[in-house]
Amino acid sequence: MKILKYIPAQLVFFLIIGIVLGFYIELRFLLVSALLVFSLLLLLITYLLSKKKENQYHYFTVCTYAIFILIGFASVTFKNPNVNEKNYLNHLSDNSNETELIIIDILKPNAYYDSYIATVVSINSAHSVGKIKLNILKDSTKNDFSIDDKIMVFEDFKEIDKPLNPYQFNYKNYLARQQIHHQMTIYDGTIIPLNNNKTSLKGLAHTFRQKINTSLLENGFEGDELAIINALLLGQRKEISKEIIENYQNAGAIHILAVSGLHVGIILLLLNFLFKPLERLKQGKVIKLCIVVFFLWAFAFIAGLSASVIRAVTMFTAVAVALATKKEINTYKTLLISVFFLLLFNPLYLFEVGFQLSYLAVFFIVWVQPKLYNLWKPKYKVIDYPWQLFTVSIAAQLGVLPLSLYYFHQFPGLFLVANLIIIPFLGLILGLGILVILLALLDILPNFIANIYEEIISILNTTVGWIGKQESFLFQNISFTVVSTILSYLLIITFFKWFETRNKTAIKYILIAVIFFQSNLILEKYNTHHGSEFVIFNKSRYSILLKRNGNATSIEHNLDSLTNKGFIKDYLIGTNSKLASDENLIKNTYQFGSKSIVVIDSFGVYKNLNINPEIIWLRNSPKLNLDRLIDQMKPKTIIADASNYKNLVEQWQKTSKTNNIHFHYTVKDGAFMEKY
Repeated sequence: MKILKYIPAQLVFFLIIGIVLGFYIELRFLLVSALLVFSLLLLLITYLLSKKKENQYHYFTVCTYAIFILIGFASVTFKNPNVNEKNYLNHLSDNSNETELIIIDILKPNAYYDSYIATVVSINSAHSVGKIKLNILKDSTKNDFSIDDKIMVFEDFKEIDKPLNPYQFNYKNYLARQQIHHQMTIYDGTIIPLNNNKTSLKGLAHTFRQKINTSLLENGFEGDELAIINALLLGQRKEISKEIIENYQNAGAIHILAVSGLHVGIILLLLNFLFKPLERLKQGKVIKLCIVVFFLWAFAFIAGLSASVIRAVTMFTAVAVALATKKEINTYKTLLISVFFLLLFNPLYLFEVGFQLSYLAVFFIVWVQPKLYNLWKPKYKVIDYPWQLFTVSIAAQLGVLPLSLYYFHQFPGLFLVANLIIIPFLGLILGLGILVILLALLDILPNFIANIYEEIISILNTTVGWIGKQESFLFQNISFTVVSTILSYLLIITFFKWFETRNKTAIKYILIAVIFFQSNLILEKYNTHHGSEFVIFNKSRYSILLKRNGNATSIEHNLDSLTNKGFIKDYLIGTNSKLASDENLIKNTYQFGSKSIVVIDSFGVYKNLNINPEIIWLRNSPKLNLDRLIDQMKPKTIIADASNYKNLVEQWQKTSKTNNIHFHYTVKDGAFMEKY
């Protein structure tokens, strides 16, 4: 892989190392700044020395690498809200805060709340900065807020809830990587609209998208068809139904619904074809390039300037320049340029799933697809084109497979079928969609074109739905760890490195990768089979106890059914275990190894139990004298789950503290987990 010898590739590599270190290690702002200044001075000194003595050049090289590590480190540090004195965290008071907010993004609502991302303008008249998540109870206010709306609110800032059950999706970390650390929930409609004289690019884009949607509605587009148009062409997935999302995920075609490099690449080809006649003019190539780049960024603007759109348009802007100047397109260099500038702009992009998947997919397409294609070169175009699509899909899937298994725990077996059917027609769908939007905005969209396009979208949804419902080809609930992911990539890369060079010495690296991968699988399996634990889950109004011995898991609960309980599924995947039994019953006593548990429910029966348990589990709000209970049983830990009244839990917590006994409340502390 010659790209590794390319100096910008090495610099991006060390920049990424710095970003990762900065994300997990927090240093003071002044210390990071001082280190950066010192390294720059050292770089200058080593550069001057290397000019005099060529054998001193390696010192300059090491300093350059160190500088890029520090740049990555500093870029994350400067994003830390604790560094900025103007951040709202430094202006909060113990009393009610008067907070001015500006809406900057609209999130998908749930059954109870409309949700937004807002930036803080001021707190108690003090200028502030920072982003928060804003939840507004439905029907609590008659206002439907748009991007750039300015409001005054009087609620308290609250931290984003952490996951309360093991192996659940960590929404707190997800928002933190977008620099959102707090949320505010409005219940009673105490929102005062304010005048905002400033209009942002996002606000203009939102207004334009609303105008497009109004025009499409007037021309008969609605429901799933309108939602798909919004996703494919406007970068908005908020209105897509859960069923449609699941169908596309199960079919392995979810990338179709997220505006990315695939969409932008097709749009670039369409624009190049459309404006090709301009090349006949004097300076026509320059004019054409300017127009193409303008429309690419106009598309990014309309699509909401999301991270995925920005990185795709950045990359294909470089491709457009290369095409216009007739220079050989080095996709590796194009990728590196876009990665470098995007990470400098926002280093936290590195931790976004979409960022990782899209760049891995493109990298593997560029590197692996030509090797697969060269295995067989069809003579006829009617066979050659499907073969190209086939090899592109295989290469992209190889690139994202380990990461997809780690994040999503499933593999769509019919992804090839879905991509071979959809991708050849995606250019037509996008091109015709742009035409439909333009004609709808001009109010000259003929009914027959609208009907044809609506039928095309309907056929797309039906086809994907049919593929997604072939459950026998969908492999779900796959447990895949970080170590397995890294070793999978090591195995794939060493294999294709050998495939590329056919060097016999490269086989030993494949064998080493195989040994590491298999050893890790054996170790993970050993840890699973020799691990035992019990878990008391957090579930509002219910009590759930899980026991795991090796990979066999049993559950006792008072739920109506375990069906569709995601937190149970998350645990089984996270521990690579299987559900062996499910009982709708919770006993009064349990013994896990040397640890005994007494369960006291609403009946409060415990007087006849002549044992001294290590753990007492309180559920369903029992009426009892906790001091007397502690004196009788002398437990080391008291657990209260989410089935208890909060006022009782507060009393129990005080009593436990007085008696110097550890108290665990699942609503605040999360599920109780203990190995035995």
